[in-house]
This record gives sequence, C-alpha cells and structure tokens, in this order.
Amino acid sequence: MWLLRLLGILTVIAVAGGIVAYLFTRDGRYLQFSWRLFRYSLIVALLVFALLIVERLALIPA
Repeated sequence: MWLLRLLGILTVIAVAGGIVAYLFTRDGRYLQFSWRLFRYSLIVALLVFALLIVERLALIPA
C-alpha cells in the first residue's frame, strides 16, 4: 500500500511539474505530457479501486 501512495505522490509532482513547465515555456508538449499522465494514472487508480471492491465483495459471501 505504501508503494501505491508513493506512486500517487510522484504522479502528482510530475503532473504539477509539467503544468509549471508549460506556464514558463508555453510549450504545449508539457501540457500534453501532464494530461496524458493524469489520464493514465486515473485509469490505474480506478482499476485498483475496482479490484479492492471486487475483493471485498468476494470475501463477504464466503
């Protein structure tokens, strides 16, 4: 679980860094990188949450 938290913090730092780099340089690649990283991290987070919910539901009837 600590690994997921660490990855989440690093993802937030990377997205914020990309946005700050865009604000300083006005280069759209940084904004595209931040958006792409945010989307993929959101998909991974939703998959992890879905896995936790399925695990919890599967353990209740047993």
